[in-house]
Amino acid sequence: MLPALWVAKTGLAAQDTNLTTISNNLANVSTTGFKRDRAEFQDLLYQIKRQPGAQSTQDSELPSGLQVGTGVRIVGTQKNFAAGSLQTTDQPLDMAINGRGFFQIMQPDGTTAYSRDGTFHLDSNGQIVTASGFALEPAIVVPADAQTFTVGQDGTVSVTIAGNPAAQVIGNVQTADFINPAGLQSQGGNLFLETASSGAPQIGTPGLNGFGLTMQSMLETSNVSTVEEMVNMITTQRAYEMNSKVISTADQMLSFVTQNL
Repeated sequence: MLPALWVAKTGLAAQDTNLTTISNNLANVSTTGFKRDRAEFQDLLYQIKRQPGAQSTQDSELPSGLQVGTGVRIVGTQKNFAAGSLQTTDQPLDMAINGRGFFQIMQPDGTTAYSRDGTFHLDSNGQIVTASGFALEPAIVVPADAQTFTVGQDGTVSVTIAGNPAAQVIGNVQTADFINPAGLQSQGGNLFLETASSGAPQIGTPGLNGFGLTMQSMLETSNVSTVEEMVNMITTQRAYEMNSKVISTADQMLSFVTQNL
């Protein structure tokens, strides 16, 4: 009975981690640019009691053998980078990427992080920054006397100055893309970091060479589907209950043996 207890224990631990992943998805259903996670399961090492294909006699062999599994584990979480829906706002500094790409964010330590969250603000120097105060890269500084602020679909940023109706280009929003976005490291704060798995960032102009367009006064919502997550939560709960039942049954069998022998 002890192997059954251990196998069921691994099932409980895996489903607990799975529920944590689902919980995090639901908690971030309103987070701008959030990408949902999916837990990936993997069966553990098998104990080979009888080798498949071994000779049972001189002229015959075992068709399947005897292989006993030892449980399950969560081997990883897969980030789903499917695009969320675009929501129109009334803020000219809000931006969204319609397609592939990430905004480049300069962190305080000088390294570059990447984000799909286009909720930008101005700091005391007129520089475009995130809600955490991290600067957009390449840096764009809006003049204090700017009357209008416009971001083109190709990332061109232009303003008009009081007394001069002609638009003046003050910078360009450049986005980054990765060959394997799922390999990025989630840092929190709506930021991702480059890893060996993601590959090196490819910097480009929005709208060219497969890069998504930059949409002004729009934000990308979370790609979490509450209905799908609720169904996954019910499935996880039932799987947890079944593993709990296995432990209860194994315990009853052990109790029977100890009380009657």
